[in-house]
This record gives sequence, structure tokens and C-alpha cells, in this order.
Amino acid sequence: MLMTSRAVALAAAVGLVVAGTGVAGAAPDEDRIDRRVVQRVLDEMVRTGAQGVQVRIADGRREFTARAGTAEADSPEPVPVDGRFRIASITKTFVATVVLQLVDERRLELDAPVARYLPGLLAHGDGVTVRHLLQHTSGVPDYLAWLPDDAGTRPFTPGELVALIADEPLDFAPGTASGYSNTNYVLAGMLVERITGRPYGDAVTARILRPLGLRSTSLPGTRTQIPGPHARAYLRFDDQALDVTEYDPSFSWAAGEMISTTADLNRFLDALLDGRLVRPARLREMLTAVEGSGLGVSFYELSCGIPVWGHNGRILGYSSTVASSRDTGTRMTFAVSWAWDFGSVTGRQALMEEVFC
Repeated sequence: MLMTSRAVALAAAVGLVVAGTGVAGAAPDEDRIDRRVVQRVLDEMVRTGAQGVQVRIADGRREFTARAGTAEADSPEPVPVDGRFRIASITKTFVATVVLQLVDERRLELDAPVARYLPGLLAHGDGVTVRHLLQHTSGVPDYLAWLPDDAGTRPFTPGELVALIADEPLDFAPGTASGYSNTNYVLAGMLVERITGRPYGDAVTARILRPLGLRSTSLPGTRTQIPGPHARAYLRFDDQALDVTEYDPSFSWAAGEMISTTADLNRFLDALLDGRLVRPARLREMLTAVEGSGLGVSFYELSCGIPVWGHNGRILGYSSTVASSRDTGTRMTFAVSWAWDFGSVTGRQALMEEVFC
């Protein structure tokens, strides 16, 4: 049974094996990336609040994995390097890709108002375009702020999620500012269903998962369990650990319900940035950032100035990042299962700096 305070936590919410503190494989000086530094960062993540963490890094022709922590509390079993995890808002990149494919097919117009396709759903639907949704420039409020305390314990429909904010005023006039809102991608998922006449998950599966062979990626719907090997996750209340591995993720739907692995996410981002999923003109629009946000992707600013694209994910119990250089020569995906709230975990920026700089 999930605690009612979970809704608050939910609203706050992206080869060779190195295990524990040991390093295996080629000597660090043979690689541009120092694996000892990577391992130290992962160990620090565990020290500051992660139950376990896994990372997969591809650099040129080399690929390696590293991990720290354990798969379960009070157990010596290490985090599986091919483990599944809830990818949360990285789901948005899959959804945006499908929307842009429909734009390429001229079944949807990027600058058309949402009300053209979903009439009567939003009080301000005439002024919000499809592009505004994908780039978080719509001004539509984030429904997570109105999410009931029983989130995670029962199914939610996308209509119920949008209804939470349907009559609320916009946070700002569409196109005049940027404000992250999960409602944008619930609406994007509904657009996919309206245009295709099928569940949005069918479109993601047929257009992305199956062609790329992403066999470990799934859309759970109302299923509470994570299929396949995975690390368990916890959240602590008054120094008592609550297992938050299993819950109904339908409260996040097209904004964050998916489950995947580091290998699948690396492959997906490689295909996307390589131009194998959307046409070149659409990809250029996708990578045009407004305050760091493109159409379903984010731009990461690093100290070395190297442009890096990807997305973060954060949902109760799991946090993750997928990132790639524009030429896809260097890619990284890491996933954290919590022991405490992820807000206490440090090291994400240091890990990205080591990998890409």
C-alpha cells in the first residue's frame, strides 16, 4: 500500500563491467574517459542517497558499464547492469518523436492549435499549438500540482489528468516563456491517439521500439511491476524505508510511464540524433532550444562548451539521464534507484563532465 504522502513526492518528480569499487578491462590511460573517475562519482551517488546506480557509456567504438550500490536493501547483490528502471520524463522524447513523424506524414501540423485536434478539452486550446506542447512553451499548468494523494494506488485516464487543470488560467501567454509542464505531454499523447485512432503506446511500439529492436523497453499502462531484472527503490519517512518499486504509473501516462534499460536508451538516442527516426528538417526543429528545451529533448550546458542533447527522468523511486554528443560519438545513460529522496544525491553533473569533456 502506498502512503498518501507519495503524491507530494510524485509531484517533485529522467561490455566491460565495473562493479563496486573495482575496475575491469583496459587500463584507464587507453581511454579518453577515466573509468576510475566514473566509479568514484557512482560511489559518491550511493554515499549521498542512492540505493544503486548503473551507467552505460559509449565512446567511439568502445562501450562499457559501471555500477555502485546494491539491487536491494540489506542485500549484497549488485545492481544489474542490464536492469530495467522507470525512465519517467525520458518518455517525452519517445512521444515527441512520434508526433514529429506524424508531422512529417502531414497528418498533423506543428503550428496548428491544439483545439483543432482536441476541441473543447482546454479552455485556452485555441492559443496553444502542438509546438508549444513539445517545447514546454504552452503556459498550460502542470497537473502534478493538483494530483490527488491516492496517485500510484489506482488507475488514472489521461482525460482525468487534463481535467485537473482544464479550467485553470495559463501560467503565461503561449510562446512568451518556457515552463516545464507534464500536462503538455499528456496532451501530446492524446494527440497521437486522436490522429492514429490507436493507443499512443501502439504508435511508440510500432514506430520506435520494434524497428530499433528495443526489446527491454515497455509501456506498463496500469501494471505495477517492473518486468525483468531491476533494482528496487526506496523512500524514507522518519528514518523508515518504504519500498516504492511497485505502483500504478498511469498518473504519468505519456508524460513519464515508460520502463527501459541503459542499452535501449543509448540505442534510441543514437538513432534519433542520427536522423533515422525523423526527417532532417524536423530534427533541426527538434534541436532548436528555447531556454534549454527543444521539442522533446533538452540541451545540457557543460563547462567545456561541447553541445550535449538528451533528457532527464525522475519519478518516485527512480531517476535517470540519457545524453549524447550531437554526432552520437559519445553517449551515456545512467539510472539511479533511490535509498533516500533523489534530491540528496550528488554527482550527475560531475559524471557528465567526465564523459563528455
